Amino acid sequence: MDAIKKTILIIFMLGVSPLINGQDESADSTFIRAIYDEVLGNGECHENLHYLCKEIGARLSGSEELGEAILWGESLLKKYNADNVVQQPVMVPKWTRGNYENAYFVSNKNMVRSRITALGGSVGTNGAVEAEVIEVKKLEDLEAIGKEKIEGKIVFFNRAMDPLLINTGNAYGGAYDQRSKGASEAAKYGAVGTLVRSLTHAQDTFPHTGAMSYLDDVPRIPAAAISTVDASALHHALIENPSLKYTMELSCTSYEDVEQANVIAEITGSEFPDEYIVVGGHLDSWDIGEGAHDDGAGIVQSIEVLRILKALNYQPRHTIRIVLFVNEENGNNGGKTYAAEAEKNNLIHFAAIESDAGGFSPRGFSFEATDDAYTNYKSIAPVLEDYGVHMSRRGWSGVDIRPLKNDYVTLIGLIPDTQRYFDFHHSKRDTWENVNKRELELGAGSMASLVYLLDQYRLGK
Repeated sequence: MDAIKKTILIIFMLGVSPLINGQDESADSTFIRAIYDEVLGNGECHENLHYLCKEIGARLSGSEELGEAILWGESLLKKYNADNVVQQPVMVPKWTRGNYENAYFVSNKNMVRSRITALGGSVGTNGAVEAEVIEVKKLEDLEAIGKEKIEGKIVFFNRAMDPLLINTGNAYGGAYDQRSKGASEAAKYGAVGTLVRSLTHAQDTFPHTGAMSYLDDVPRIPAAAISTVDASALHHALIENPSLKYTMELSCTSYEDVEQANVIAEITGSEFPDEYIVVGGHLDSWDIGEGAHDDGAGIVQSIEVLRILKALNYQPRHTIRIVLFVNEENGNNGGKTYAAEAEKNNLIHFAAIESDAGGFSPRGFSFEATDDAYTNYKSIAPVLEDYGVHMSRRGWSGVDIRPLKNDYVTLIGLIPDTQRYFDFHHSKRDTWENVNKRELELGAGSMASLVYLLDQYRLGK
């Protein structure tokens, strides 16, 4: 951190305590009540989500649909009288899944079809791949089994998300490596393809896609997610016949990167116009389903924050920035580009909030922050408890805002109730119908309330 930023940080930390001690709880309660009255009585985020999901649909990076969504977001923010709305160019990958995804095996002379979907970034099969299957639970099993037994076969990663973990995000993280790294790790031992049990607690026939990546020094082999029901069927079939042949076909293709854009809108601060509070989510989604919870919910909640503050004629002390990030799902180029441009232009971000965990009932916020900033928030947080926003913890904030991390910025993630999130995540079930209007609005209200508190009491400093 350069000398100027160090000086600013010291000033922030010295100046925050009197503001907290002088908190006007009555005024805060009145304004926060007005925020919730506005969003619950006049909220437009559920209607906006309907348009995003039903009129535009899935919005994978590089697609025409994401291009439409960028224009839609820009237009909507202008409609809500943002002081300034711009597009920030971002180079993003372009990958398509193609027209067919087929998989089956033969058991007791009967063809048994599997519901699969290519993992994002996978190569196609160039025809059909037919091979025996090796089932493993974790990446480390590959070394124990050895190349002789794996070569020429399809590796089936069948590790479920841990059902004993209350935090479903931790359960997801504990199973994530087989999806992200499995193909390249299996290729080291001569595998010709990989199947990965879908990352969900749900027992259903919907495969869940997601990003994967290849190492440069091993062959690129096709990779697909298989639904949990079909993973169980394959597991039992392999017990009966360890030599069964499995056939899979994928028609996905990668192209050269293309230019798309983050959308940035502002409400200009009256006292500290050159200090920014960011509120955002990611506009892109996977190409199956409608990207409703992931992350259409975060997008419309962020836009709703601006609409609410404008409707209440709130004049912030700091400049509030609404950022609709692109390419979170398969590269995070939107978040990286935003942070790089901020550093290049010496912009001071003292706080950033992200919503990317679904449109369920808000429970609180997670903080990547200094001890002082976190303590200051805890001192003022009880004003939100009447609205069910009672949790605060140190932890992960969000993929899009994480590139802003430095010695002084406060990064905050909205924590909704996520017990059902991975039922929908990255699957065809992630549709508008599965987002509850009131829960979505309460999330927007909690974000707007946090922005107000950050702005009034400089809590991020």
